[in-house]
Amino acid sequence: MKRQQKEPNTIAKKQEEKIDYEVYCQYTRVWIPDPEDVWRAAEIIKDYTEGEPILYLKLEDETPLEYRIGPKDNALPFLRNPDILVGENDLTALSYLHEPAVLHNLKVRFTESNHIYTYCGIVLVAINPYEQLQIYGEEVINAYSGQNMGDMDPHIFAVAEEAYKQMARDERNQSIIVSGESGAGKTVSAKYAMRFFATVGGSANDTNVEEKVLASSPIMEAIGNAKTTRNDNSSRFGKYIQIGFDRSYHIIGANMRTYLLEKSRVVFQAEDERNYHIFYQLCASASLPEFKDLALTSAEDFIFTSQGENIFIEGVNDAEDFEKTREAFTLLGVNDSNQSSIFRIIASILHLGNVEICSERDGDSCHILKNDPHLAHFCQLLGVELEQMEHWLCHRKLVTTSETYVKNMSRKQAANARDALAKHIYAHMFDWIVEYVNKSLHTSSKQHSFIGVLDIYGFETFEINSFEQFCINYANEKLQQQFNQHVFKLEQEEYVKEQIPWTLIDFYDNQPCIDVIEAKLGILDLLDEECKVEHPVLHILVHNCTNGAFKKYSHAFAISTFCLQSIMSTSVPWQVEYQCDGFLEKNRDTVYEEQINILKASKFQLMADLFQDTNKDSSISTSSSSKSSRVNVRASKPTPKVPNKEHRKTVGHQFRSSLQLLMETLNATTPHYVRCIKPNDEKEAFSFESRRAVQQLRACGVLETIRISAAGYPSRWTYPDFFNRYRVLMKKSDMTVGDKKLVCRNLLETLVKDPDKFQFGKTKIFFRAGQVAYLEKLRADKFRSACIKIQKTVRGWLQRVRYQKIRKSAINLQRYGRGYMARRYAEQLRLTRAALIFQKQYRMVRERRDYLRVRQAVVTIQAFTRGMLTRRIFQEFLLHHKAMIIQKHVRGWLTRRKFRRARNAAITIQCAYRLMRAKRELKQLKIEARSAQHLKKLNTGMENKIVQLQRKMDDQTSDLKTQNEQLVVAKASLGSEVNKLQKELEMMRSRQGDGSQLTSLQDELEKLRAELQEAHTHMKKLEEKHSNEKMGLEQRVEELDRENSMLKSEKEEMNRRILHHSKSTEDQESSASQSVGRVQAELDEERQRYQNLLREFSRLEQRYDNLQEAKFQPGHKRNNSTQSSLESDSNYPSISTSELGDTDDAIQLVEEMGVEKAAMDIGVFMKLQKRVRELEQERKRLQVNLEKMEDQVNCKGIEPKTTSEQESEDLAYNSLKRQELESENKKLKNDLNELRKAIADRASQNSSSNELQDGYNLLLGQLKAANEELEVRKEEVLILRTQIVSAAHQKEETTNQIETNNVPEWTNSKKPIDKEEAVRAYHGLCESKK
Repeated sequence: MKRQQKEPNTIAKKQEEKIDYEVYCQYTRVWIPDPEDVWRAAEIIKDYTEGEPILYLKLEDETPLEYRIGPKDNALPFLRNPDILVGENDLTALSYLHEPAVLHNLKVRFTESNHIYTYCGIVLVAINPYEQLQIYGEEVINAYSGQNMGDMDPHIFAVAEEAYKQMARDERNQSIIVSGESGAGKTVSAKYAMRFFATVGGSANDTNVEEKVLASSPIMEAIGNAKTTRNDNSSRFGKYIQIGFDRSYHIIGANMRTYLLEKSRVVFQAEDERNYHIFYQLCASASLPEFKDLALTSAEDFIFTSQGENIFIEGVNDAEDFEKTREAFTLLGVNDSNQSSIFRIIASILHLGNVEICSERDGDSCHILKNDPHLAHFCQLLGVELEQMEHWLCHRKLVTTSETYVKNMSRKQAANARDALAKHIYAHMFDWIVEYVNKSLHTSSKQHSFIGVLDIYGFETFEINSFEQFCINYANEKLQQQFNQHVFKLEQEEYVKEQIPWTLIDFYDNQPCIDVIEAKLGILDLLDEECKVEHPVLHILVHNCTNGAFKKYSHAFAISTFCLQSIMSTSVPWQVEYQCDGFLEKNRDTVYEEQINILKASKFQLMADLFQDTNKDSSISTSSSSKSSRVNVRASKPTPKVPNKEHRKTVGHQFRSSLQLLMETLNATTPHYVRCIKPNDEKEAFSFESRRAVQQLRACGVLETIRISAAGYPSRWTYPDFFNRYRVLMKKSDMTVGDKKLVCRNLLETLVKDPDKFQFGKTKIFFRAGQVAYLEKLRADKFRSACIKIQKTVRGWLQRVRYQKIRKSAINLQRYGRGYMARRYAEQLRLTRAALIFQKQYRMVRERRDYLRVRQAVVTIQAFTRGMLTRRIFQEFLLHHKAMIIQKHVRGWLTRRKFRRARNAAITIQCAYRLMRAKRELKQLKIEARSAQHLKKLNTGMENKIVQLQRKMDDQTSDLKTQNEQLVVAKASLGSEVNKLQKELEMMRSRQGDGSQLTSLQDELEKLRAELQEAHTHMKKLEEKHSNEKMGLEQRVEELDRENSMLKSEKEEMNRRILHHSKSTEDQESSASQSVGRVQAELDEERQRYQNLLREFSRLEQRYDNLQEAKFQPGHKRNNSTQSSLESDSNYPSISTSELGDTDDAIQLVEEMGVEKAAMDIGVFMKLQKRVRELEQERKRLQVNLEKMEDQVNCKGIEPKTTSEQESEDLAYNSLKRQELESENKKLKNDLNELRKAIADRASQNSSSNELQDGYNLLLGQLKAANEELEVRKEEVLILRTQIVSAAHQKEETTNQIETNNVPEWTNSKKPIDKEEAVRAYHGLCESKK
């Protein structure tokens, strides 16, 4: 709808007739209309004279513009205010009061200074910043408390303080009216105003009423606010909150009155909109245990919450808001039972919306699917009968005078009835919550006064405007009328107070528009009249609006000629088209009586209470309110009495009655106005769209306030302020006068010739629009001329000062320049003399150097010549000596050759004889070689030899250790003596320069160095000796390896023989093949272990050489090996055959290598030693097994089954024992690894010698303990071997009874050897332990 242009007032017309064309001169800034920015700034570049059709302008971007002026084109543009007035806190302080000046001032304050509040007379203009600002804290409240309204910057707290102060001063009730578009910030402004009252006027006792008042806000936002396309938290109802105060002006209670809840939002939401917040909050918290019975899921699963296609709001957490809502309920005294009941009702509404209604084939009837889960949940939550609700959702009852009919409903009618029931339930729940909140905020104390905060919807226009928008705009028209009357009244009181001659000011009155709506036979009456008919028809309503009393208000409303379904309203500054479709249904608010009766019979007590008859309560409250001096707050829409349709009040009638009560309340109070402005539709922070702002300024009455102020004297100055501002325009004679009023009067009469342009009041001077700008121009001209004179004088003085500075600087430069030249000449003379001295010294040094070089060459030539002669003589003597030696050796060779020929002949004879004997013995040896006894004889002294070699190596290592310690001690003593002598030498040099003492000290130093060199030479000899012994040991190891390989070859030969003999019988073949396979596997494993031993031995040998080099190398030298010593710490069985000695060898090696390195490698040594012993035992066990197998073959099949079983048992027992030994070996390795790591860590962390010695002692103790454990294991192995030998001996005795005469002789000769060998090995081990 589009409001007609308001008629200008009479004084404005007179001013237009008396336009001052002189002000439209060059450099004057003006405002011109713009299609995008509404108004655009420009500057006049050529003086304008009356009657000219074109005004020459220049835009801010320097673009020229020809602006046409004339009765058919444009009027003269508006003048811009001077820069001093731009950004004023109060818009009425502007010199030129018009729409572009107001818009520009608001834009500058909002975008440049980030000020969201501006005064416009008695109105506070609040622009939504769409950003959280830190200007609402408790310290800000304390700052505004007790201040006058104009003392500080505009703020909502200043308006609240003014209302609080006037209530206490005038003892009159106050009201704060907050209005604006949806999304302009009305709810937030009202919330902050109530917070101010709760902080300043806190309760006198401990009732915490102020906290309850603030706690009502989150509850009302949850059940009454929703997301729209313009606002994420739009209030879809109006509310008027009265905060009661006692005589001490402390809060004692509060009451809330609501208006026109938008019930249609419960069942329908447009795109990108949401239902009321409480639905989404409850769905977001559906997973809580106390809400499992509600059967709720995500909001996307319900029709009533998913029509907007977006269930989320950016930056909002519905679950957290729901917790705040529950906390607010608890603070207001709503117990858990009532809270649970409210949430059950809300959940039932969601389930009701998902009830699916199916149409029958005829289309005139419908039904609900059987076992519909949502209908079952709805009935269960509300405690109603499922069958009855299912029936009456698809049927309705028609009552006549004589009969009652039950009629089927179509699917569309049933869906509408279902939606109407959901809206009715939610509306009754909303009224119940409001009533409960009022009871919680009610107090028994007597109320002295109150402050009301009205948070009501502003003018609304959407693509489709229905009955709700019609009622909202009707309420805003009533509030706009009250606002205009109040502003006019205040303006008139100001003129009367200052005794200014008053002329009637005409202003726009919207009473005709209000009469069209609420007068007799107005739209509301016609709606009520049509609602009384059983079947109202929409076109009859439109026809009635077209005729009758509606015609005389055609300038305010218009009926569309092309569509009888809409009404055009021009009551607000833009065009609004109301769709009449749905007006009648929404006005009647029809809900079928049968469905209400089912809800009344609910088992759920709160549900039944919501729909009980409340006429008695309402009559009681009405009578009590008439007796009370104050206005009683009650719900805007009382519950209608359902049974009697004739007495049921329509929605329009109820809204008009509650609105009339609101206007009476506002007229009985002193109003304070807050106009909220929405700066843009994109919700961008501090973004200002001029077109949107102008629309709201025209609608909310701000421009109306400006127009009323501009019709009279908008600019007002107190006499002192005017005197201080414009005294530069006065003469000296005027300044001597003591009366400032008289001085100001004389000045104005001199400057302004027209007496109608200003008026003198008692305390202020009143100016017409534009006069302050004219005075500012005169003041600027005066300052400009004074500035020119000051600039002339100052510039002359500056030039004189500059000349004096330049002259003084030139003199100083000359003085410093001459001094610099003199200093440079003196420096040149000094450099020349120094150059001569340098040349003299250099030439002397060069000649002496040449002489010394020639002398050195001559001496060298003489030395080489004498050496050459001496060598020639020596060569001649050497040749004679060699000739004699050759003769001696030739003669000896001839004699030896003769001897060898004779000896070879004798040997040949001996060999022939011995060959014959050897062949005989060979046959016997072949027979003996088949048994393992021969192998045992070969290895009889091997262990003793190894032990002897180990002991010999230990002795040599201990000797080497002792010598190393002596060498270290000697080296340390020599180093200390050298240091001492050096210190004494330095002291002697410092004290005196005696040459003889210095020579003696040097001689002593040379002797010490010679001794140190001899010690190094001795150490190298020891190292060479140690390396030779090592090489001998390595050769011995190689010999043992060769013997081992020979044993392996003999084992392989035995295997081949066993395989050959096993083919004789099938039984022996199977058992022999199995045993051979096991032996072969063991041999393969032995070969693999042997290869590992060889690799490990080579690696350890390399590491040993590296360690020796690192120890005995003088000075620091980095190890060339790139292999870390920590590689020895491995969990795999890496074994070396080079470590054949006892554990004492390892201990001795630790002492040689040092604790730090030995801690890293000692584990490897012990593992290798233990593994070598185990391999030796394994080799012996394999020899025994081979001997047993050979005996079995020789037995030729006698008792093969018993022998194989015994062999398998022996093998099983031996493997079990070997596993035990390996497990013990692993435990010992782990213990040693842990000790080695601990010592290595300590050695790396602390380099102190004491700590290293402690770690060394600890390591030796652990190694000795491990050695004792190994000796115990050796004893166990020997005992086991003795048992095996005795068992084998028993078997052989049983076998000897069957064998031939040769065989027993061989076994009998073998028996004592085994026993003696076992006993001798056991006693040798015991002696080695000792």
